[in-house]
Amino acid sequence: MAHFKYKAVDRNGKAVDGVIEQASIDAAADWLAREGMTPLSIVPSKVGAGAKPSAAGRKGGGKSRDRVLHFTRELGIMLSSGLPLDRSLGILEELSDPVAREMVHELRSEVRKGKGLAEAFSARGEFSPFYISMIRAGEASGSLEGSLLRMTEYLERSKALRQMISSAMTYPLILLAVAVLSLVFLLAYVVPSFADLFSDMGGTLPAPTRLVMNAGAFMADWWYLVLGAAVGAYMGGRHWLRQPAVKAQLDRRMLGWPLVGDLVRNLETSRFSRTLGVLMQGGVPLVAALGIARETIGNDLLRQSIEVAIGELKEGKSLSSSLLASNDFPPLAMHMMQVGEETGRLEEMLVKVAGIYEDEVAVVTKRLLALLEPALILTLGVLIAGIIVSILLGILGVNELIG
Repeated sequence: MAHFKYKAVDRNGKAVDGVIEQASIDAAADWLAREGMTPLSIVPSKVGAGAKPSAAGRKGGGKSRDRVLHFTRELGIMLSSGLPLDRSLGILEELSDPVAREMVHELRSEVRKGKGLAEAFSARGEFSPFYISMIRAGEASGSLEGSLLRMTEYLERSKALRQMISSAMTYPLILLAVAVLSLVFLLAYVVPSFADLFSDMGGTLPAPTRLVMNAGAFMADWWYLVLGAAVGAYMGGRHWLRQPAVKAQLDRRMLGWPLVGDLVRNLETSRFSRTLGVLMQGGVPLVAALGIARETIGNDLLRQSIEVAIGELKEGKSLSSSLLASNDFPPLAMHMMQVGEETGRLEEMLVKVAGIYEDEVAVVTKRLLALLEPALILTLGVLIAGIIVSILLGILGVNELIG
């Protein structure tokens, strides 16, 4: 008997994990199924004698979304064309780059040993529990190629959404970097050059000039302290924001902020809806799919609403009515889900909801940037103008004393 570490979703939709002793991974999966749990991953545990660490562990858990997307797309196309799984994996192994070739080689070896594809995926860190659940459902229903193609569409849409947000934030980040570097240059190099001029002329400088000159002298003499303080503040802020109580409070307040709240709510709604819809299309039961989709949500308040909905779903209440009562998700999305439940086409309606709110994310992002970019430019201009005016005031004040 060997030991296996597992992650699964129980009847209540909650994620559970542990270690069990069974003869094989298949036996462990059967035991979990009998206990009413949907396995997400089952891997050999180091507790057992002679157990080997997974490939992901040997490589430090490095992941590549693009590699997984390419692999999923190509494998789905080959299987839908009628090629056997082993031959498809062999072709992919030949055509892949060295890193992907090693991954496909290990997957093919596991499949040749009689393991299912989902079981082979679970031993590697590149594949998420959501991905593995989709493949396992596809294998169980005999529609593995359909699950792979749906997974490809999901990954492509997720990539497009990430790229859209990343591209939108590039220009504001460049503006912010230019603003910081400009202020540092002015305070550390330009302002101190006037110090000798003012000291030679004598007289009392205006208060704004003294403030700027002192700031410039401090920046020039103690720049390493300023840099260390900035890094420390950044690291400390990250640590503070990761505290569960702080994050929960921030997530709750963020949903009420203008534009930012709409962006977060629309983004989480689109991600949740698409994940749940794709899982249900792949044959994963609703409660188990909700437990998996809940883990894709980053906002604590919205995640708690999903947890409450899972409990009420067990009591016979509909998903849409529970989420509508929470008033945390967009009402339009919840009403569309309600129509999907009433017509028996919930998974189809969830995918439509995801498409609508992905478009909303793009609209809100453009609105936010339309305000953010001028605000950054205006702030930078005011700060630089303030430094220049303070220096001019000092020069004029000294000239009046001399005159």
